[in-house]
Amino acid sequence: MSGFLKFGTKALHAFPPEMAHQLSLKALKAGLVPTPTLIHDGVLKTRLAGMDLPNPVGLAAGYDKNGEVIDPLLGLGFGFVECGAVTPRAQAGNPKPRVFRLSADQAVINRMGFNNAGLVAMKARLSARASRYGFVGVNLGANKDSADRTEDYVTSLTGLEGLASFFTVNISSPNTPGLRALQSKASLDELLGRVMQAKHAAPIFLKVAPDLKDEDLADIAASVIEHKIDALVVSNTTIERPDTLMSTDRAEGGGLSGRPLFERSTALLKSFARELDGNVPLVGVGGIEDADTAYAKIRSGATAVQFYSAMVYKGPGLVTEIIRGLAERLKADGFASVGEAVGVDV
Repeated sequence: MSGFLKFGTKALHAFPPEMAHQLSLKALKAGLVPTPTLIHDGVLKTRLAGMDLPNPVGLAAGYDKNGEVIDPLLGLGFGFVECGAVTPRAQAGNPKPRVFRLSADQAVINRMGFNNAGLVAMKARLSARASRYGFVGVNLGANKDSADRTEDYVTSLTGLEGLASFFTVNISSPNTPGLRALQSKASLDELLGRVMQAKHAAPIFLKVAPDLKDEDLADIAASVIEHKIDALVVSNTTIERPDTLMSTDRAEGGGLSGRPLFERSTALLKSFARELDGNVPLVGVGGIEDADTAYAKIRSGATAVQFYSAMVYKGPGLVTEIIRGLAERLKADGFASVGEAVGVDV
């Protein structure tokens, strides 16, 4: 199976990145991606915002934007899957081309711009699988031309109530002009106040950018605690371009993800772990490409982790590789659970 998946991943690189993305969705939908033998190991169980996850490895938002292949993704071994981002109204996103492989850097640049089929389509798909197993979150975004972006988050949250395990308020995408301004203290307090007022049972996560300034960190941490946010996701893609990038497309606009984001996002994760001091669980995202990088996120304060870009290069078999490797590393270091390892390097 491993050889088949590696061949399929390599074959997809013959197509433009966004077309390859769509073909991979079709393959999952058609059942063409073999289901691995799932790994069930008690050491991997972890509790995140009231959810008892079978393992701490999740799929980051951005791959399954419309909730089309949730169950096949869970079948790959993910402990939880996040679909979206969804906006109240369907929108086409930014002009193409808008996705670029930086193969030499094991990275991706995207400027998709919250392209999605909208709230109605997402609600229909989630409703159709409402009785099935698995922890499924929805990433919430705002329409580009919205007059009240905060209301967009509330609209999608209330519209999908009861259909998701958690919701992530995404104010950190660099591809919707002005969106990151919602991370400022006054705007964030207004947003979180309105969102939490609309909240019912499902946990609310907040996803932040890796490009935060030091002075922003304390303000965001204070807002997260004040409004009783259930988890903080650190972090989204970066607008920075490290000098180490070698690929010809390195200057393309948009958010950079993959290997070059690991150090920056992990340093920010540690900073939030210190600032929040265990009061809010953290989800580590950015540059995860193997068990070592996933384990480093946990040791840096993450209760759970998410990845996506690494599968562009290593394929869907990476999920079980990371899960198996995490179990081995936890046991080798004498930990009986994920929770025991969270933040030991902070």
